[in-house]
Amino acid sequence: MSWLVTGGAGYIGSHVVRALQAAGIDPVVIDDLSSGIEAFVPEGVPFVKASINETDVVERTLTEHAVVGVIHCAGYKYAGESVKFPLVNYRANVDGTRSLLEAMEKAGVRSLVFSSSAGVYGNTDSPVVTESTSTTPESPYGESKLIGEWLIRDQVVATTMTGTPLAATSLRYFNVVGSGFPDLYDASPHNLFPKVFFAIEAGKAPQINGTDYPTPDGTCVRDYVHVSDLAAAHVVAAQRLDAGDTLEPVYNLGSGSGTSVREIVDAMVAATGTDKTPVEGPRRPGDPAKIVADGTLAARDLDWKMRYTVQEMVDSAWASHPKG
Repeated sequence: MSWLVTGGAGYIGSHVVRALQAAGIDPVVIDDLSSGIEAFVPEGVPFVKASINETDVVERTLTEHAVVGVIHCAGYKYAGESVKFPLVNYRANVDGTRSLLEAMEKAGVRSLVFSSSAGVYGNTDSPVVTESTSTTPESPYGESKLIGEWLIRDQVVATTMTGTPLAATSLRYFNVVGSGFPDLYDASPHNLFPKVFFAIEAGKAPQINGTDYPTPDGTCVRDYVHVSDLAAAHVVAAQRLDAGDTLEPVYNLGSGSGTSVREIVDAMVAATGTDKTPVEGPRRPGDPAKIVADGTLAARDLDWKMRYTVQEMVDSAWASHPKG
């Protein structure tokens, strides 16, 4: 059987592709390479360079490769940038998901795992969010991911009424870090790890914003998950849907406890060997002291677990980070 990975040349998608291969499932990749890297796609894996907004191309790809399910990782994943470019964000994440669902319906593909985001919760007052925490996204990115979930929910209802139901689940997570392979890395200029690594390489000290929060070491606590753990959960979700199992509509993939900014920065200093002392600055407006995701349901249904220490997450990211 084949599973299509949209955005399969991206940081997360490429790890999903290799996790599928390790599980004995044949992946097919579609990616427009707007942020993906073609070299991330393993040799021998069918690759279609196209946007998921090209409905006819997606439908043809599903049919020609006898695809039975889709893991939907493609999207515009920059929360901060989405505020500046909301229309770009909505075209990629809302129009793209609608286009994908249309292509799947035409091709008769009935299984979908959606790479959503814990950004749907917004700046919640709950330090630990569960799947029942209210969704109040605070960026067009978070809004578009929530709308994507709604589109999928509505399509599940509609196809159930026709007797050919779509089986789907959405996976929500915060900060994805690390690398499972030396040739796969996070290339985003907007994500924390590459930003800090590039700054250190430029001789700059990493910065900590706020050291007086009501947390164990005074710095903000956030949820960081290793990309290989994330990919593994996507594959288990695909396998369970393919087996006809019923899954929850949404799952959080999180630690439940989180990691402080100081812990992350200290791990980066150790990994890179920099002699720069972290700079401590004032709080940033709006930063909650702690926000992490509870992964209890995913642990129950998707074999979700945190298999890496903080230092291992950082070390693997630094090992794969392109130097120079």
